[in-house]
Amino acid sequence: MNKKIADSTTLFPKWTNRLALYLLLGLGFLVTTLVFVFWYWFSPKNLDVGYAPKQPIPYSHKLHAGELGIDCRYCHSQVEKSHFANIPPVETCMNCHSQVKTDSPHIKKLKEHYDTNTPIEWVQVHQLPDYAYFDHSAHVGAGVSCKSCHGRVDQMEVVEQVEPLSMGWCLSCHRNPEAHVRPKSRVTDMSWESENQLEQGRQLVEQNNINPREDCNTCHR
Repeated sequence: MNKKIADSTTLFPKWTNRLALYLLLGLGFLVTTLVFVFWYWFSPKNLDVGYAPKQPIPYSHKLHAGELGIDCRYCHSQVEKSHFANIPPVETCMNCHSQVKTDSPHIKKLKEHYDTNTPIEWVQVHQLPDYAYFDHSAHVGAGVSCKSCHGRVDQMEVVEQVEPLSMGWCLSCHRNPEAHVRPKSRVTDMSWESENQLEQGRQLVEQNNINPREDCNTCHR
């Protein structure tokens, strides 16, 4: 009887005594890996940065804003007055293209929208979630350059997202506004660079009484 009991203890290898420990360590590694994958690879920095959708009608910001020097506010006319930067109506495009490059197939398509009074279904590049509120007029009025959020659009043949637009990214600016503010007259000047951004930024922050809020209600209303 005792011999049978003793023999039964050798049915499993000795390493099975540590099986529970191995399973616990494996589970811990799996959970850590999943957290890292979702935190890093599923972040806006990896999912959204570089997004450059194809538009129904090709539009070169490099040509219009860069080479021709058209001010951002000519097309995005509400950016200083409204919380959103409006997409220009077809009429704005036709101010020039009723006479410029009228033989282009893209301009003919543009004119078709104009003649039929139908809007162009532009694909939005920079998108914030519905629960996040962003006021363009407040930022432009404080001297935050278009370049700070949108990059050198004047060098883009096709507009793409260059910043993550995440909560952490926004808070980094709210906590250090001196790194981003510039004279208001230079807000849409993409090529302008300060000789000493931090020093001039501190002066502008104090001069214009810039004190960005960090409470939840600022962006989540």
